[in-house]
Amino acid sequence: MADSTERQVAEHYAARGGALERAILEALAAAGADPDRLAPADLAPVDEFHIGGRQATMDLAAQLDLRPGMHLLDVGSGLGGASRYFAQDHGCRVTGIDLTEEFVRVAETLARRTGLADRVSYRWGSALSLPFAPASFDGATMLHVGMNIADKRTLFAEVRRVLRPGGVFAIYDVMREAAVSEEPRFPLPWAADAGASFLETAADYRRLLEAAGFAVRAERGRRDFAIAFFRRLRAETVRRGGPPPLGLHLVMGPAAQQKIANVADALERGLIVPTEIVCRAA
Repeated sequence: MADSTERQVAEHYAARGGALERAILEALAAAGADPDRLAPADLAPVDEFHIGGRQATMDLAAQLDLRPGMHLLDVGSGLGGASRYFAQDHGCRVTGIDLTEEFVRVAETLARRTGLADRVSYRWGSALSLPFAPASFDGATMLHVGMNIADKRTLFAEVRRVLRPGGVFAIYDVMREAAVSEEPRFPLPWAADAGASFLETAADYRRLLEAAGFAVRAERGRRDFAIAFFRRLRAETVRRGGPPPLGLHLVMGPAAQQKIANVADALERGLIVPTEIVCRAA
């Protein structure tokens, strides 16, 4: 299914060696939640693996005119946090696809535990060869995925192929600041080294999206939002004397604090900017 780069990316995210589900359930119990009676919001500290977490998902969704019954594709769905939010709060039906097999298995388990298994489903596969028929979806989302994909031309062409005409495609990715060539320090949440990190500028994204048959409707850089998010996270970690029981450190593994420090540093130095791009299929 995967080439060497995709295998490297999948292995990077499988940091817990198959123990992620157990770690999440134990952390939920430690945080006072009942793992057998979960609401999607209970999981937000761990299953929204992008800068700004649940708030960033909500901010993106607010621009999409989501309606009950819409069938969305979530590209790089991870543990399924965004997909379950779209299903629970907007009544959408969501299909997620992810390169990391463990993420898919855990996402399916969490969907059952939140009572959403009839509205969300997950597939293991590559975004460069989507296993879906043309015009299968009303819309698509992609949150913090493009940084791991060098061939964005094929990525966007595949998303366009499976969208119906007029379908919305919403991206929230970490992008390179224009005219900046310096690489952030590694490791980062999405890559242990430069071999699996493929940062592009927002202008690059627009050019490739338009070439794939999308019309860009909105773009917003979220650097200030991201810096504030990491400052709050750092202050809360100091106040607690460490991370909370349930958090993204469970997903990122032993190097979590270094990954977080490096991405925050890159933001502060103006090397990267989390950016939303919303477009529609022509």
